[in-house]
Amino acid sequence: MQDITESVYASGIVKSKGQYQVFSTVNGIMKEVLVEEGDTVKAGQPLFKIFNRTSELNQRNAALAAEHARLDRNRQKLQELLLAIDVARKKMKNDSMLLIRQQNLWSQNIGTQVDLEQRQLSYQNSVKEFESAQIRYTDLRRDLELNAKQAQTNLEISSTITEDYIIKSEINGKIYDVLREPGELITPQSPVALIGDVNEFLLELQVDEYDVARVKIGQLVFISMDSYKGKVFEGKVTKINPVLNERTKSFIVEAEFNSKPPILYPFLTAEANIVVNQKKNAVTIPREYLLKGNYVITEDEEQREVETGLMDYERVEITSGLTDKDVLLKPEN
Repeated sequence: MQDITESVYASGIVKSKGQYQVFSTVNGIMKEVLVEEGDTVKAGQPLFKIFNRTSELNQRNAALAAEHARLDRNRQKLQELLLAIDVARKKMKNDSMLLIRQQNLWSQNIGTQVDLEQRQLSYQNSVKEFESAQIRYTDLRRDLELNAKQAQTNLEISSTITEDYIIKSEINGKIYDVLREPGELITPQSPVALIGDVNEFLLELQVDEYDVARVKIGQLVFISMDSYKGKVFEGKVTKINPVLNERTKSFIVEAEFNSKPPILYPFLTAEANIVVNQKKNAVTIPREYLLKGNYVITEDEEQREVETGLMDYERVEITSGLTDKDVLLKPEN
């Protein structure tokens, strides 16, 4: 009679909480490394500077274009059209007065029909010239404002792209590894650093697909590590990633330490037993005493059928067919 625990074996690694590989979003040459392994960093803190000549020139061109397109830099063009509007307005006013005068003369039978028609035509032309000048001014101002906005937007886009050449930290954490040196080619396909939490660590365990259905969040985990020979640490299951790794035929299960080792680093190896069931005061026998087909050999050398329950690496629970008074013989190999 003894307690028996059934567990699922898993192997894995230690990871810093929030751990991630730092990648660049652009191509270029590593210009400056601003951190070293072991440095603590804040979210948003610059880590690396990447140099790209084309991007630098594009930003300069965008800045020049934005400066050239500024509305106040084109006031002279607008002023010229305002003067044209003023001249057209005065001409229209003068032609209007001349038309009224000619109409008064015509009402007194002074002048000719041709003179009156000429005055009418001149006034109509001056009205059209005035309206045309206003339209040209409105169109020019709209075009200048649009060009200024587009140039400013292009400058902002260029500045944003330029900011991509400064790689910043996404979290408050620690630099665990710097993978590139100044002068090296940087691409979006290759990581440049490894960052993670300073104090919080978790376990990333691989559980076989045949066992994952028995694993539940909150279950107790016993952890052993090569870095701490002979010691066992406790933890609990915190997450089960519901996607099968087709290559390893396993699922990723995350666990946190209940009793954490004093010093941890990313990628330390670990082995774990996830407790999926426990029973106290169970009738148990050594596993090697159980024959295939759930039979045992009693002391009178007869085979007796039994029903089994929980099973660990050494013992198996007998739920019926035996008592703690029975004597068994060990089967011959």
